[in-house]
Amino acid sequence: MISRLQNNQSIIIAGHRGWKSDYPENTLLSFQRAIELGVDMLEFDLRFSKDKVVMVIHDATVDRTTNGSGKVSDFTSAELKQLDAGGWFGKTYEGLKIPTFDELCELMRSYPDVLLNVEIKPSPDAKEVVDAAIAILRRYEYLPRCVFTCFDAEVLGYIHDKYELKTQGFPGELMSNYVPGAEGTLSKIWAVGISMKLLTPQRVQEYEQQGILPWCYCPDTEQQVLYAIGTGSLLMTVNNPQPALKIRQQLGR
Repeated sequence: MISRLQNNQSIIIAGHRGWKSDYPENTLLSFQRAIELGVDMLEFDLRFSKDKVVMVIHDATVDRTTNGSGKVSDFTSAELKQLDAGGWFGKTYEGLKIPTFDELCELMRSYPDVLLNVEIKPSPDAKEVVDAAIAILRRYEYLPRCVFTCFDAEVLGYIHDKYELKTQGFPGELMSNYVPGAEGTLSKIWAVGISMKLLTPQRVQEYEQQGILPWCYCPDTEQQVLYAIGTGSLLMTVNNPQPALKIRQQLGR
């Protein structure tokens, strides 16, 4: 399924941590609303709890997106489930929880056509998280829907070499353990995520010439979406999917 993006000429919209602009990020509600709105792909972040349960959360600590404080890795999954992951975004969302990866996979049963951008957060145990996440995805038979992302080039190389799965990297200056040259990290990535700050037609063309899909993040206004399309970057990971969806409908792409 993810392979269909190889020669894609349509605008593909990925919800960044769900519908991040309007709902508490990386919650089941945020993912559900993004899908209902019409995104083609969900992007989300994975980390281990203290007891090695794969959890869907971006930061290394719970401080920003819950009512708790401390490192994610210092909490068991049961303890993480006691935290409120919605109230920080607004009183309406009090009571939302940090999802386990299994819970997100259960939600995705109802949406078999939605693709998954699985971001593994850099950490000392990131490769263990990869192994656990891929085991879960294999059990659900979701691997054909997935591309794997990480800012640590060594982790992407591990996914590429051990599992032969598709990976998304970033421009070398943004990655740790990046190996320059055509035989280095570039040989291990299928796609590259380019921030709006770094996105230019020249950079898009350079990656295309190397057979790497040039994706972008996060065009969140109509002007930014049109700019991204103009550079040739047609897959966009967005905090707010509405502008991109509107432009896509107008262009019929």
